[in-house]
Amino acid sequence: MRRTSPRAPLRVSAAPTLMAVVAPTLPLAGCASHGAPSYALFGAYFPLWLVSAIAGIVGAIVAHRVFVATGWAAIVPYQLAVCSAIGLVVAVIAWLAGTGPFA
Repeated sequence: MRRTSPRAPLRVSAAPTLMAVVAPTLPLAGCASHGAPSYALFGAYFPLWLVSAIAGIVGAIVAHRVFVATGWAAIVPYQLAVCSAIGLVVAVIAWLAGTGPFA
């Protein structure tokens, strides 16, 4: 906001106002009208993120059981972090298998 002379009207730029209106809508650019990807399991529709989360939890549990069965549980430090990371990798692979380049 600048004034060129004391009597000149106050000029307000439209760019900040436009950005205040447009910026909140930018995260919605990826949304589509057809809804979230979902799969029919046991007669009900489950969203893909829920299926991926369940796959990740199962992957973390399986990784922990493998560590215990092989004796790596005594060797591997920070097991919670390691098993959680393995579960996250499994969840991302499940997500990509449903929507990404693997689909």
